[in-house]
Amino acid sequence: MQPNGTGESDTGSAGAVPAGTGRTRRRTALRAWLGPVLVITALMALLTTMYLGYVIDPEKNLHDFPVALVNQDDGEIRDGTPVNIGDQITEALTEQIPADKIDLRVTGIAEAQRLLRNGEVYGAIVLPSDLSKRLSILGAGSVVPGDIARPAITVITNPRTGTYATQILQIVTGRALTQVDAEVGKQLTATVQAELDSAPAGGTELSGAARLVLADPIDVITEPYRPLPDGTGQGLSAFFYTLLVVLAGFTGAMIVHTMVDSALGFIPTEYGPWFFHHPTAPHSRFRTLLLKWGVIAVAAPIVSGVFLGIGHLLDMPITHGPALFLFSTLAIVAVGVTALSIVATFGSAGLLINLVLFIVLGLPSAGATIPLEATPRYMAWLAAFEPMHQIYLGVRAILYFELGTGLARGVWMSLAGLATGLVLGAVTTVVYDRKGLERRSR
Repeated sequence: MQPNGTGESDTGSAGAVPAGTGRTRRRTALRAWLGPVLVITALMALLTTMYLGYVIDPEKNLHDFPVALVNQDDGEIRDGTPVNIGDQITEALTEQIPADKIDLRVTGIAEAQRLLRNGEVYGAIVLPSDLSKRLSILGAGSVVPGDIARPAITVITNPRTGTYATQILQIVTGRALTQVDAEVGKQLTATVQAELDSAPAGGTELSGAARLVLADPIDVITEPYRPLPDGTGQGLSAFFYTLLVVLAGFTGAMIVHTMVDSALGFIPTEYGPWFFHHPTAPHSRFRTLLLKWGVIAVAAPIVSGVFLGIGHLLDMPITHGPALFLFSTLAIVAVGVTALSIVATFGSAGLLINLVLFIVLGLPSAGATIPLEATPRYMAWLAAFEPMHQIYLGVRAILYFELGTGLARGVWMSLAGLATGLVLGAVTTVVYDRKGLERRSR
């Protein structure tokens, strides 16, 4: 051991602990422990807010739930005075059904059918043309021998908008029509009793059986509009097809990102215990992103065709196969390109951003299992731009509504998302390249 010029041994100098090592270790520990815990906690808090808020109390969250009301009652003339019970019921329903929860649209029968056919309303209440006449006959028949039948109000459901929407419609209309039935029954009972009292015999009381009939004068019939065929999962097939399309774009982008980066030597490759690192390719960020976009564009139509083929094998009703294939391809490319651009822009944080954007926020705001009008209002705000909702509208229009309302929006919003992804990825990677921000350790 030889002393150095300062009187200290060389070995002592070499064996000394470098300054700041303890601080470095503490920082490393914080990154390794605190960071993941905070990220997991925040993500799970967001998941809980979205998913429990979505499903916990649909009736309480109900707002702007569209229902058509059709009054076809022709009315009648009683003692020289025109009477229209349909108008009275329409007014009563308008007053009794809370406007902040139900968007009650008074329309003609043709318009109501158009709204049902396009999925713009969840159902319709139809008052028949002979409602007033039948109620009058019912009143007379309660005291005069003969066969009578109660008039019927029809509640038309729209099963193509979803099973849960149908349940909500039945609850709301059932509650409102029960009140209407009771009010009409009171009026009818009072009218018939007044006629008996004014008769020459006078003072005749209604029988108990007659009172029972008059107290419940209206029969409510529920029937579906264009019932779904078998093989649609009671209206859930469109949602799960949408989920497949979004996952193809989202997870496909993550697979492409990882495998291309591995092949180009930007990240190591691991298979079980085997580890190797390819030489880093001299590709710019923009050129690498172009390669990834190309891979997802090639994979999209193949995957879309696989979805369509498996759907046919499983006897899923698909009447517009070419349209579903083309739209699914567009949606997969739009999601995949945007997801790759987000990762290219934000690096590893982009993986988490994609998860939140396409899955965490996307599923509850899709409006597929529970209608948006029965979820918290912020869900409708998210649905205005969330990719899954736009894709769901397009897929549902193709599968259930004969390429009707929803497809145009789905196409244009997918194109807008694709354009956004292309611009975001191109601009950020070109800027990074020009600033010399190469993908290498520093």
